[in-house]
Amino acid sequence: MAGASKEGVERREVHFGGRVQGVGFRYTARGLAQRYGLVGYVQNLSDGRVRLVAEGTTANWDRMLATLAEEMDRFIQNTDVQIGPVTGEFAQFEIRR
Repeated sequence: MAGASKEGVERREVHFGGRVQGVGFRYTARGLAQRYGLVGYVQNLSDGRVRLVAEGTTANWDRMLATLAEEMDRFIQNTDVQIGPVTGEFAQFEIRR
């Protein structure tokens, strides 16, 4: 994905809290990110949260997060979203350990 000059493209870092590890959350997030054309990664954090960092269009981000919330709502207690500048560093979406 090209850099920040693409209009309507943003980078988000999302932290999900709750019972989000050990329930297929990262695999669900990866599948949805790929479906909606996001590039970046998802990983478990040592404090029990899951971090998702990716770049994509605002509309696709919104669709992805809405679908993820529908599918994984019973596990998510809180969500923190930060929006930052697009870096273009990602070529695909992956699960990081």
